[in-house]
Amino acid sequence: MSDERNLISAGLRIVNRHKRYIFWFWVLNLTLAEFGTAAFRNQMHGMLDQSLFADKLLHGFDLAVLFELLTIPETGSIKGSTMPAMYFVILFFVATLLLMPGVLDGYSSEGRLSREEFFRTCGRNLWRFVRLCLFFAVIAGPIAGVLFGIKGGLLKATDKSTNEMLPFYTNLISSLVIFLIMTAIRIWFDLAQVDVVVRDQSAVRKSLAAGFRHARRHLLRLLVTYVVIAAVGLLILGIGMWSWYTLVRPSSVVGAFLITQVMFILWLWARFWQRAAAVAYYLRETAVVVPVVAPEPIPVQPPAPLAPPPEGTAA
Repeated sequence: MSDERNLISAGLRIVNRHKRYIFWFWVLNLTLAEFGTAAFRNQMHGMLDQSLFADKLLHGFDLAVLFELLTIPETGSIKGSTMPAMYFVILFFVATLLLMPGVLDGYSSEGRLSREEFFRTCGRNLWRFVRLCLFFAVIAGPIAGVLFGIKGGLLKATDKSTNEMLPFYTNLISSLVIFLIMTAIRIWFDLAQVDVVVRDQSAVRKSLAAGFRHARRHLLRLLVTYVVIAAVGLLILGIGMWSWYTLVRPSSVVGAFLITQVMFILWLWARFWQRAAAVAYYLRETAVVVPVVAPEPIPVQPPAPLAPPPEGTAA
């Protein structure tokens, strides 16, 4: 486990040294969320400002009241108010695809990456990351479909069992297996992205092959690293939800906003921590050790003999 701890700590040092990336991604997400929820917010304002539903949602959240509010005709079209949010989610994904090469370049650099070099790296690797994303969809999509299909078949088979706990355990174990397999595929593509950026590799198929070799060579080590960091993220989510439930009053909009934003920043931190761990692993595996060659001794030439003084001169 010492290798996993070293890799986790190395990734933690990298992500903490470049905290500005997390901050700017948080600002980007907050800005896009503001635009994405504007239509839904305006629609709810027009409805709740003249309805008793507002009191039931303000002084204690009632999920049944929310569902009833969304189904009444006075609320209007939910699809029309929520589709802009979906568009901005897609925009955030595209922005992440554009900016992630610069983040990986900064993680793999010893010093601070300049702004010009950051955006130059982003532009140079954009099309490469788009191709890697397409490869991921082609590979991970069918695998996920097959795994979830097997899970559904197992759950149907266990429903006929007399053991009441068997469906629960089947669902839990199959979900864990799917999570581990999809995490392994993600590790493969994370390493491929690092290879594209660090080696400035234009042929992404070569980076895919390199990422696969690295992931297969130390899969258990990388998988433990990613799972531990994911567990930290899950713990952060649990603490945030508990804090929201116990510390924030139902009518406190500011308190709810602060709790959710802290949770999102820490979630981003955990996600970037995984990326940093992949960079740390890649740099260790591809480091070229230069052998130290002892310098050859320089031969010492004996001094030339002094010529005898000419005759007739004083000694």
